[in-house]
Amino acid sequence: MTKFGESQAIRRVEDLRLLSGRGRFVDDIVPEGALFAFFFRATVAHAEILTLDVQAARGAPGVHLVLTADDLAAAGVVLGMHFATVLNRDGSKGAAPERPVLARGRIRHVGEAVAMIVADSMAAAEDAAELIDLQTRDLPVALSVTGGGAAIHPEAPDNLAFDWAIGDDDAVQTSLAASAHRVSLDIVHNRVIVNSLEARAAFAEWDGARLHLCVNGQGVWIQKRELARMLGLPPAAVRVTNPDVGGGFGMKSMTYPEYVVIAQAARLLGRPVRWASDRTEAMLSDNAGRDLVARAELGFDAAHRITAYRVRLSSNLGAYNSMYGQEIQSELFAKVLTGVYDIPVAALSARGVFTNTTPVDAYRGAGRPEAIYTIERAMDHAARQLGTDPLALREANFIRHFPYTSATGEYIDVGDFSRVLARARAEADIAGFPARRAGSAARGKLRGLGLCCYIEAILGDASEGARVEFSGDGTVLLFVGTQSNGQGHETVFARFLSDRTGIPFDQIRVIQGDSDRIARGGGTGGSRSVTVQSVATLAAVDQMVTAFSAFLAAELGTAEVLFDDGAFRAPGSNRTLTFLEAADLARRRGRDDLLVHETRATLPGRSYPNGAHLAEIEVDPETGGTTVLRYTVTDDFGNLMNPVLAEGQVHGGVAQGLGQALCELSVHDAQGQLLTASFMDYAMPRSTDLPFVRFTTEPVPSTANPLGMKGCGEAGTVGALAAIANAMHDALAPAGVASLDMPFTPFRVWTSLNGVRAAGY
Repeated sequence: MTKFGESQAIRRVEDLRLLSGRGRFVDDIVPEGALFAFFFRATVAHAEILTLDVQAARGAPGVHLVLTADDLAAAGVVLGMHFATVLNRDGSKGAAPERPVLARGRIRHVGEAVAMIVADSMAAAEDAAELIDLQTRDLPVALSVTGGGAAIHPEAPDNLAFDWAIGDDDAVQTSLAASAHRVSLDIVHNRVIVNSLEARAAFAEWDGARLHLCVNGQGVWIQKRELARMLGLPPAAVRVTNPDVGGGFGMKSMTYPEYVVIAQAARLLGRPVRWASDRTEAMLSDNAGRDLVARAELGFDAAHRITAYRVRLSSNLGAYNSMYGQEIQSELFAKVLTGVYDIPVAALSARGVFTNTTPVDAYRGAGRPEAIYTIERAMDHAARQLGTDPLALREANFIRHFPYTSATGEYIDVGDFSRVLARARAEADIAGFPARRAGSAARGKLRGLGLCCYIEAILGDASEGARVEFSGDGTVLLFVGTQSNGQGHETVFARFLSDRTGIPFDQIRVIQGDSDRIARGGGTGGSRSVTVQSVATLAAVDQMVTAFSAFLAAELGTAEVLFDDGAFRAPGSNRTLTFLEAADLARRRGRDDLLVHETRATLPGRSYPNGAHLAEIEVDPETGGTTVLRYTVTDDFGNLMNPVLAEGQVHGGVAQGLGQALCELSVHDAQGQLLTASFMDYAMPRSTDLPFVRFTTEPVPSTANPLGMKGCGEAGTVGALAAIANAMHDALAPAGVASLDMPFTPFRVWTSLNGVRAAGY
């Protein structure tokens, strides 16, 4: 496997298991005799609980336990979940009302868990739920993303959760006022439902002394910490595991109420308790994504250079703060506020509001897709207003000198945005677009070309650990602090260790997702996994080489032993030993200390993946239907560990961005009822909606880590939203449609075209 060196594509080793039905997901490994948990959920969006009588349910056939918030509190369970808050512009903390694991006193969104039934079967639990007597008094429902309405929490007047700002707003205002040109645009970021292939699921078991929670999450350490805190257990008494996971996308990175409640049920019953969400339940209870409105303002001088940029943002947090909710549309949005452009002054004001909807939290990109969509839509709109070419306008304003510190304080070490755009332009054959547009027009279709130039900021814990163990059976175990959700970590981590040590790839086993076996880790999120974990593994390899070299020097009676090309050798000697041979010798000599190597590493800085997406679409004005005909991506991910896996991440990210842009929309009625709670009503992109993606790279190695890498997991989504949106506006603008918000469904597109026709455009 090391024959051709690093950055060579190899097939994912986990695919044989996953594609042949041999994956080990939560529902595949539930303990024998586990009881079934069912959550009795609210059917109204906002109400005072007058009566919650569960006695009849407790006496129903097959029922072992019914829990309410009062039951949990009486048992000493901490009901309030953990979440982060930001500092308001006046220095105070963002609102922090309690988010109970079961509704306490008041219901605040449809789907909120009110009680839990544990029974011999799911049918018995569901039947018992019908016997629960819940009497409520309806309260006014607040749904506005800009705030106001009836108070959801007394801690948040006008439902304002936070009011955050960065940048010099006075300087921006002065610069905008003095600009030769000033352009503004109102933008809506539609609310989406994550819809991971495998819905959330977990089981809990208690042996009388220790708790085990198995959950399909994005890391085990947050869950371990929160279970210990909320259940009053010492951390050593809690074990959390992640088996195979069918997609996470940020939505599975945090603790949810269900995990705490089933864990307490397992403790009370002394039997395993299992829970798995069905699809509608997931749509009602999983954290949603996006859901914000923005007003963007750009100033330009006479030569069309940007003079200032300002964004005013209002985001929906849902009924409660989720773990990262307040940070996403404030601090994380600000990381890439100014995109790839040299903007002298910029400011962001961000307000988060509570509404009677499911909480909103991280979804692929978490704040960065929203920020890039905002500035890239504004840049395209500006090009149209200024009468200039959108590619030329971007080119004229690119950051050209690195390192560069943005107006919001981000230190961007390297980049070559002009080279990336030039490659994308050539790959997309922009020169041939006028002829293709004319061909579409001849068939009565509208054709558009859209560009997004994006930059990402890799987030998450900058520190990670790695442990390498040489087993007696000849295999090598690599313990990692991240968690695969389908990205191919087993392949890329084993391949990296193999390349660096010469240990055969097929003899390396990657161990992940077990808090007993891996004491600390940062989990998966923010495109951190391969970069941070590989740096930690590299540190472990360096430690191994140093330790084994000293051992072998003594064994061979030489002053020095060198390691290169996968083998140890002494200068002037023909004898060589591989790592496995050296480990076997150490075992025979009783040197067990050489068989385990553990290190931690911390990245010195953040990396900034960037790229250019070009989408070419065709619209049928008679139906409003949109076809994505061509899609081109040129990315700068620095040095690639595995090009095929990186390209796969881009493909998946583009699919999720395209879904949000063209069809996905979470809709509530005036009473807070979710109208899109099944795949009959919530449109997901299908394979026929997706084009072939042409993917190329123009790498500029990062200086922020010793491998020169830049993360790639979220980049596809970050770039796709604006590329599709700008292509749509390019197609519709000649027909008189000035602005349209995502998703660009056939009905929306057809309605907008008919509106301008009716106006006599």
